[in-house]
Amino acid sequence: MILFLASCGQEEKKATELFNRAEESFKSANYSEAKLQIDSIRNLYPKVFEVRKKAVRLMQQVELEEQKTSLEYLDSMMAVKQAVLDSMKVAFVLEKDTAYQEIGNYFYPSQVVEKNIGRTFLRACVSEKGEMSLTSIYCAGGSLNHTSVKVSSADAFAQTPESPDMYVTSDLGRKIEKADYKVGADGGVVGFIIANKDAKSLKLEFIGDRTYRTVMYSPDIKAIVEVSKLAQVLASMEEIRKEQKEANLKMQFLNKKIAETVIE
Repeated sequence: MILFLASCGQEEKKATELFNRAEESFKSANYSEAKLQIDSIRNLYPKVFEVRKKAVRLMQQVELEEQKTSLEYLDSMMAVKQAVLDSMKVAFVLEKDTAYQEIGNYFYPSQVVEKNIGRTFLRACVSEKGEMSLTSIYCAGGSLNHTSVKVSSADAFAQTPESPDMYVTSDLGRKIEKADYKVGADGGVVGFIIANKDAKSLKLEFIGDRTYRTVMYSPDIKAIVEVSKLAQVLASMEEIRKEQKEANLKMQFLNKKIAETVIE
C-alpha cells in the first residue's frame, strides 16, 4: 500500500510539472507546445484525475486562443483581398437583377450582351462568389445543337466535355444556341486560353450534330484571362469567409464548454 501511494504521489507530481509547463507555454502564446504537454498528461497519467481536469480546462482555453488568433489573421487577409477586389472590379460590369438574383455575375465590358448581339463567340463570367463559367454562344444560322467547344493553336488544343446545360433562345427571330461550362469541369479550356494569352487568335470549334469553325481573337482571349484573374480573388475571399465562419462556430462551442466547466 505504501509503495502504491508513493507511486501515485510521484505520478501526480510529474503530471503537475507537465501542467505547470503547459500553463507557461499557454501564457507565452506557444499553443502547440502547450497542447503537446497536455496530451502527455492525458496519455501518461490517466489516473491523476484532478490534474487531468485542469488540463482539459486549459486545453479549452488554448484552443479558444488559437481560434482567436486564426480569426484575426483571416480578418486581416480579408481586408487585403477586399482592397484588391475594389481595385479590380471597376474594370468589370456586374449584372444583377436584385428582384430575383441573390448573386450577380461579373463580365468583361467587351463581352456584355448588348455589345455582342448576333455574334458567335465564347463568353466568360464569374459570380460574386468566385464561380467562373464559360458560355458558348452560337447564332451563325441553322441548328447545330452543340454541346462542346474546342479551342486550338497551331500545335495543341483543349476541349470541354459535353455540357449538361445546353439551351436555345431567340433574338429578333434569330435562333441562338448556348451551352454553359463550369470552370474546373471545362476540360482545361480556360487554362489553355491563359497559356496562349499572347496569341492574336485561336481556332474555335462548336461541336454538335456538325462542327462549326470560327476564330477567337485577342479581345475575347483577354476577356477570359481577365475574368479568370477576378475569379481567383473572389474565390479566395469566399474561402476566407468559410474559414471565418468555422472559426466563429468553434469559438462559440469552446466558450460554451468553458462556461459549463466553470459552473461545475
